[in-house]
Amino acid sequence: MSSKQPSSPSIVFLDAGTTDVDDLDFSQLEKIGQLTCHDLVAPNDIIEKIADAQIILTNKIVIDKEIIKTSPNLKLIQVVATGYNNVDIKAAKQRNIAVCNVSGYSTPAVAQHTITLLLNLATRIHNYATEASEWPESPYFTRLNHPITELSGKTLGIAGMGTIGSLVATIAEALGMEVISLKRDGQKQRPSDANSRPRLDHDEFFTTCDAISLHCPLTPETHHLINAETLSQMKKSAFLINTGRGDLIDEPALAEALRNKEIAAAALDVISVEPPPVDHALLAADIPNLIITPHTAWASLESRQRLIDGVTENIKAFLAGESRNRLD
Repeated sequence: MSSKQPSSPSIVFLDAGTTDVDDLDFSQLEKIGQLTCHDLVAPNDIIEKIADAQIILTNKIVIDKEIIKTSPNLKLIQVVATGYNNVDIKAAKQRNIAVCNVSGYSTPAVAQHTITLLLNLATRIHNYATEASEWPESPYFTRLNHPITELSGKTLGIAGMGTIGSLVATIAEALGMEVISLKRDGQKQRPSDANSRPRLDHDEFFTTCDAISLHCPLTPETHHLINAETLSQMKKSAFLINTGRGDLIDEPALAEALRNKEIAAAALDVISVEPPPVDHALLAADIPNLIITPHTAWASLESRQRLIDGVTENIKAFLAGESRNRLD
């Protein structure tokens, strides 16, 4: 993208196309060293592309043991994301290669997207907006073909009351919703929580909520948190929203629950395989009341710029001998 003095570190961004569509400012990153951005490097070309690099940036490209072993100049692997399961941390540590990530950059964007999905499910705007050509055929001034629900007075259940979940809760409360959270196994209600949002046990949580929004990390305990059993416990009028991780949901079970009208609707920004195969269970044409967005909850311009700025600050700290967002 630009060059600096030869003595400055070589920085290679392996999949810049996952974050940038020529609308981000890389100027501060370019001041650090010689930055080369590739839209998306094929797996077989990675070793060649980073042969001279001291610092590599990767969003989703896998940096495994073999790549680490055959990259003698590599000093820092900067993950351009929060999740870092695409990097072999152990192999990096054995080679004394630092690994960093960036967290917290997308909180406002993800919360905004979550509430947008919830509002679409309640108002059915996505249906009415795509049927504008049918309005002239209506004998009335309005169309009532899709039922509209008010969120005020309803109960939103949040699985994962972290930074994003808490912001979603605050916005939902401003809409007049009551917010509860899913109590983890063994978790106790602390005295300081007496006036805060209630935490409900598993069964009561799923039977109580009018809408459920997933913001918890993917762990062995939360894998397929939404499954045939939990879907059967939910109200038939309930909404399900997932802007967390795809594997929080048993996707074939959700597809069947929607077909059988066990719940009213679902809206997802993440699925288990991205991009999905054309025969993915949730892409079938016969699933009613399902909204899928292509993992865009995080992708506001402001969020993506905060991400690049966080990457830049991590690299500056590393070069100064400081530890910032280190994972190793």
